[in-house]
Amino acid sequence: MNKQKKLNPDLWITNYADQLYAYTMVRVCDTGFAEDIVQDTFLNAWKNRDSYKGDASEKNWLFAICKNKIIDHFRKINKLKVSPSALDSSDSFFNEAEHWTEEDGPVSWGIQDHHTIEKKEFYNILELCKSKLQQLQQSVFVLKFMEDQESEVICKVLNISPSNYWVLMHRAKLQLRSCLSKNWFNQ
Repeated sequence: MNKQKKLNPDLWITNYADQLYAYTMVRVCDTGFAEDIVQDTFLNAWKNRDSYKGDASEKNWLFAICKNKIIDHFRKINKLKVSPSALDSSDSFFNEAEHWTEEDGPVSWGIQDHHTIEKKEFYNILELCKSKLQQLQQSVFVLKFMEDQESEVICKVLNISPSNYWVLMHRAKLQLRSCLSKNWFNQ
């Protein structure tokens, strides 16, 4: 069978543009970047359509290209040096003995297994909280938890040291927990 018949580029925008945009938007939190990444995905797919082997579905192939474009996006925007404040290992969340401070310690969110969280509302709040992270923290968080990348790969993509990675991840988690506590669980 001809490789061209396995792909249907005339229907890519109709069939996949909205899905790719939604996938990308959750990760980059910027409409302009999301649109550019989806456009680059289609352009890259078109240029490489002859190399499509049919091992994955057309949709999965396009999403794999999109995922790589997202990683390229993070690589490009994070070429800037990390500010010293972003890597400062001191936290107001902890005391000298590295225990939680009384006012910043985690509180129980009171979620029981039998309670249902309204997913759409929760994800809207998560997106809001994620958008408040510093760009490099957001990149580390997205690559780790949304793109399921290994820490070594993230360090290489973002050109950061492993210790910087762990500080950024730690701070991102703390800030997300604090924001979610204030805006979702303690409404």
